[in-house]
Amino acid sequence: MRDAQATTIYLKDYQVPDFLIDRTALHFEIFDSHTLVHSTLAMRRNPAAKNASAPLVLDGCELELEALSIDDQAVTESGYESAGESLTIHTVPDSFTLRCTTRIYPQNNTSLEGLYKSSTMYCTQCEAEGFRKITYFLDRPDVMSVYTVTVDADSKRCPVLLSNGNLVSTETLEGGRHRAVWEDPHKKPAYLFALVAGDLERVSDTFTTMNGRKVDLHIYVEEKDLDKCDHAMLSLKNAMTWDEEVYGREYDLDIFNIVAVDDFNMGAMENKSLNIFNTSCVLASPGTTTDAGFQRVEGVVAHEYFHNWSGNRVTCRDWFQLSLKEGFTVFRDAEFSADMGSRVVKRVEDVGLLRTAQFAEDAGPMAHPVRPDSYMEISNFYTVTIYEKGAEVVRMIHTLLGPELFRKGSDLYFDRFDGQAVTCEDFVKAMEDASGMDLGQFRLWYSQAGTPQVDARGEYDAEANTYTLTFKQSCPKTPGQPQKEPFHIPIAMGLLGDAGALRLELKGEAPNPDTADNTHTVLHLKQAEQQFVFENVPEKPVPSLLRGFSAPVKLQFDYSRDELLFLMQHDDDGFNRWEAAQQLGVLALKELVAAHQNNEVRALDERLITAGRNLLNDDSLDLAMVALMLTLPTEAYMAEVMQPVDVLSIHAARMQARLELATALKEEFTNTYRTLSRRQGDYQPSAEQIAQRSLKNLCLQYLMLLNDEHSLQVCMEQLDTSDNMTDRIAALVALVNSEHEPQKALALQKFYQDWQHEPLVINQWFQIQATSHLPGTLKRVQELLNHPAFEIRNPNKVRAVIGAFCGQNAVNFHQTDGAGYRFLADRVIELNTLNPQIASRLLGPLSKWRKYLPEQQALMKAELERIAAEPKLSRDVFEVVSKSLAD
Repeated sequence: MRDAQATTIYLKDYQVPDFLIDRTALHFEIFDSHTLVHSTLAMRRNPAAKNASAPLVLDGCELELEALSIDDQAVTESGYESAGESLTIHTVPDSFTLRCTTRIYPQNNTSLEGLYKSSTMYCTQCEAEGFRKITYFLDRPDVMSVYTVTVDADSKRCPVLLSNGNLVSTETLEGGRHRAVWEDPHKKPAYLFALVAGDLERVSDTFTTMNGRKVDLHIYVEEKDLDKCDHAMLSLKNAMTWDEEVYGREYDLDIFNIVAVDDFNMGAMENKSLNIFNTSCVLASPGTTTDAGFQRVEGVVAHEYFHNWSGNRVTCRDWFQLSLKEGFTVFRDAEFSADMGSRVVKRVEDVGLLRTAQFAEDAGPMAHPVRPDSYMEISNFYTVTIYEKGAEVVRMIHTLLGPELFRKGSDLYFDRFDGQAVTCEDFVKAMEDASGMDLGQFRLWYSQAGTPQVDARGEYDAEANTYTLTFKQSCPKTPGQPQKEPFHIPIAMGLLGDAGALRLELKGEAPNPDTADNTHTVLHLKQAEQQFVFENVPEKPVPSLLRGFSAPVKLQFDYSRDELLFLMQHDDDGFNRWEAAQQLGVLALKELVAAHQNNEVRALDERLITAGRNLLNDDSLDLAMVALMLTLPTEAYMAEVMQPVDVLSIHAARMQARLELATALKEEFTNTYRTLSRRQGDYQPSAEQIAQRSLKNLCLQYLMLLNDEHSLQVCMEQLDTSDNMTDRIAALVALVNSEHEPQKALALQKFYQDWQHEPLVINQWFQIQATSHLPGTLKRVQELLNHPAFEIRNPNKVRAVIGAFCGQNAVNFHQTDGAGYRFLADRVIELNTLNPQIASRLLGPLSKWRKYLPEQQALMKAELERIAAEPKLSRDVFEVVSKSLAD
């Protein structure tokens, strides 16, 4: 068992498949007690393979083999061997038809991989290696086949039968059963296969492509959710239009289906023409969904649709290339969301996730390059490095090339590799060929792990009117990579003077004719240490560096606090205005953390209060940006900039700072809240209204810290009278984190009674309680595990309670007696046998044990060792635990 778990797969060992599958015909017979899967595969030896006499080795897991034949001749038991997750047929001809029948039990499949049952619905999840739980197959992304799928099921229990491609026939069968046949004309790997059978209703619409072809759009949901599909449908149509306008990509079939599933390990899956979604990523209505929920639906719907080209039409050769499709598509959906709403706000949100989650991953035991060198279990590599950092790598290419050449490169990439399974190198090479830019050094972003650190300093020569920027870059060692070569880092920047942005004349370079005022440029940092000299600079400037977060690095520049205030007020780059506010907040919070550690009393830097007052009194500012700039750096971000992490001191310092801001700015917060409350009209998830609600609810959070009767009254009124879930949830969060115990208990009880019929709303109810920073939260979380609405087999419920507590509630998870660590270890051991993917993903907080104070390290390590001692660990959990404990 251990030997199998410890098997490591290496990129360097990649070989082309020995066999290819030209055509795949699948016939599913779905019954209550089991499902029979009949497969007919037109196979042949791969002419590119090295071994012309290799045996046929098929992938298969948890299958009962009923029949097996080659060219209609049964394969005897002596002719094949079944071991572990493979079936080997020793002798096969060069070209043949393989027929196989397997028996599976979807109703018992708690891993939610392959074909499984969610409530009364049958559905699939085959990425990355779930298809092998359906039938014996070459379950790898570089084996692409054309599929015909026949589905038989009871016509009453499963009136809807769906698969990839186009519906070609339906038929009524004996015994109250029926049949549907689907054909997909596009070659695809097994991971993009999909099947759904159940009692569903649908919302329908149409879309006319840029070449005048009509596409039928359907969203399938349970009947009770029909009123929650309009936003997803609008998002889909907007995404289809955007992809045509920005990338020239047209949808290629006559039908596009989305199905909402309650039990789902991921957010959604881009199966060709049949996208299967977690309900949380498709259902939305003002009464049940927050602004963040609306934005998530829009982003995920777009992400999965964009995969039709960046992932489906052009797919990845092997799983080491996962970011080829995910990083590129995350970049595409981020740009789409930026165009649909506020570009600066979207960028701030994305960078916030990158800095807290991905930078932490880079600094931990699971650090890996955007294109990993090895893995034990591929499910563990659906990470923020693959997705978010992968998107940043694509964004840097976009920054280096500019939008026109990037579009030229993407066109070449899609045209050159349509219908193929390719690599990250193929993507970069297409960008090089289209632009003429040498991206040789840039490729290190794909192969080197870790977060580069860039130290910058500026020197002004008043006599020569020059300003010299000196950059030094380095990258910490990561597992398996002790030494790093310098990266190619794009540094977007400008120089600010008293009168505003200064013209840039970089020594040795001609002015950019495409930039009218030459106040913004992108520096190419390629060396370990590099200088850039700007000429004709009339005054000592304040540099605005890494604009728009032009590279995923940690930048250190020794700004004074007054310079940060200056950038907050004058920088014409919206992201860097927010960044200046964050860095000012970091400096102030570090002072308070040190004071708490030394049992000293220290007041919050008055500059933050002055800056906050100025922001609230300036009617010309974007309200969403005001809300962001008034939000202090999170505890998670402070944990990334302070080592070792003193969780309790960071929490105490941030709470003190928030309370001082609330006290000093009470009048401003109150006036802003009242003004924005009066502006409210009928709910719309528009950028303007979202901005208003975000600032209004931030004001409420600050006011509730005062624990006075007036703030409580305002909060209760918002909770009781709001017509949208955004304001209700904001009020409930503020109340649950307050000291008003009687009102809190009644509000939680009433909220549950009002919304118990809406699972997604109850998930938010769970999460609010699990993330309360007040003492006693762990006990409440343990009670929630026994709540009638909690189900350990439902990933959304697990994430809402266990994941939220352990991953988002540092002060209670890291309580000094180690009870939080024991709680998580117990849950991981329980889920290890039920759903290994979810179990391994919960381990993140424990895996970073080396970041914390010595006493916490010892307690966290002990729980990892307890998990490691379990006799039957899944590969998923074993990999994370073993790497976390490795020296």
